[in-house]
Amino acid sequence: MTKHVTEACRDECLAGLGRAWWTWYADTGSVGVGGGRARHRANQGLLSTPAQLPVVSVVRDVESQLLPNVGAIVTCKVCSINSRFAKVRILYIGSTPLKSTFRGTIRREDSTSCAPCQVEVYKSFRPGDIVLAKVISLGDMQSNYLLSTAENELGVVVAHSEAVAQMVPISWCEMQCPKTHSKELRKVARVQPEFLQT
Repeated sequence: MTKHVTEACRDECLAGLGRAWWTWYADTGSVGVGGGRARHRANQGLLSTPAQLPVVSVVRDVESQLLPNVGAIVTCKVCSINSRFAKVRILYIGSTPLKSTFRGTIRREDSTSCAPCQVEVYKSFRPGDIVLAKVISLGDMQSNYLLSTAENELGVVVAHSEAVAQMVPISWCEMQCPKTHSKELRKVARVQPEFLQT
């Protein structure tokens, strides 16, 4: 490939994506671009005049990843708990499913409106629970979003008992297994109609 082809492809890539990185694959005649993808392939072989230069267009993915913002209501799944917090994976923002999950943390003091010294995380959440929570602090790719379930409308919406049955809420702090009738402690959400699926 001539220097003209490489420079033309580089200029097209940089114009389409700002300062994105680019790679020219001489063996296949294609251009790889970070943050997008090359739509057209260049002609293989030696090109000697600018009129013969290939046209390369770069397009971004149509759907960009939605990010949680402060105040957003998110649906998440509890991954693990300890005495200070519950680790979760954010699955939905409002009613919109995410292409990839985000990590979140529900601290003991943010799990209920009670005094933090009276709250025990294992009485609010268990691994596998599906929880409605509110984003109270933004994270980034290396850290977690801080979430709260302190409001009445927030908390556990789906939980399974040890008998692997979906439990039924019987109060704001308990759920019951329909098979064994055993009760388990949870911070139960009073789910609003907009979050119910029909």
